[in-house]
Amino acid sequence: MSHPTTRVLTMLELLQAEHHLTGRALADKLGVEERTVRRYAGRLAELGIPVQADRGRYGGYRLMPGFKLPPLMLTDDEATAVVLGLLAGRRLGLPPEATESALAKVGRVLPIALRDRVRALRETLGFTLTTREGTAPAAAVVLALAAAAHDRRRVRLRYRSWKGAETERDLDPYGLVFHSGRWYVTGHDHRSGEVRTFRVDRVLGLEERPQTYDVPDGLDPVRQVMQSLAAVPYTHDVEVLLETGLAEARLRIPPTTATLTETGGGVLMTTRAERLDGMAQMLAGLGWPFQIRRPDELRTAVRDLSAHLLAQADR
Repeated sequence: MSHPTTRVLTMLELLQAEHHLTGRALADKLGVEERTVRRYAGRLAELGIPVQADRGRYGGYRLMPGFKLPPLMLTDDEATAVVLGLLAGRRLGLPPEATESALAKVGRVLPIALRDRVRALRETLGFTLTTREGTAPAAAVVLALAAAAHDRRRVRLRYRSWKGAETERDLDPYGLVFHSGRWYVTGHDHRSGEVRTFRVDRVLGLEERPQTYDVPDGLDPVRQVMQSLAAVPYTHDVEVLLETGLAEARLRIPPTTATLTETGGGVLMTTRAERLDGMAQMLAGLGWPFQIRRPDELRTAVRDLSAHLLAQADR
């Protein structure tokens, strides 16, 4: 770092990254003396960047609270990381308008050479993760729910069900979970008196309430959401004993598909299914011996699948 201007800009980067740094710490990072750090702070002030110097034993330097910084200064690695995160974010349920706007802003402040390489990355990068259309929640709702969960503050939701019915309910949000292209919030729902899971993209409005709450000991928002999704009502209740180990079963059967319980004879799979022919195909694809507990109609579906496969084998 031989050029003074480079050191001044590096000092700004350090103060952006750290809330507070002592003169000695800055001097060590910049490879200069502490009196030079004081001169650099004055140089930044001349550029309109107010660096606040605190005297005393715990003194040091920091940017004035609330100061809006100029455009970000990114290294090649940092710019690549930001662009990759935004590109992936579009596949992870983030609002497409926000990600496109952010990508455009990052592109405008990049050096030309790096901008061309980033553009090449955008045009040649492929994803195996599919996008779920129409499930991006409002950013304001996500941030408000996150703040409420962090501060243990109750909120009042205006919510639209999958049938289109609108309701109002008070919720103690325990946490946000992103799963399979959708955002969920789980918490104690005072309308039903139970722990419930709600899709964030169906929240039409949110109002913070004055009440606070405690999260039950041992509650894991991710596990709660997985269990809630696995319990979504379908037509048929299914219980099948899989003759395998619990670890092997968990590798093949996601928690959103079924509840797995280890028993003496193997693993009891409990789930719900809309179509029993699809459940028969899943059981056949697992490749393990199994015993159907219920429903009896599933036995018929397995026999029908077996007959279909035999007919295909004889063609």
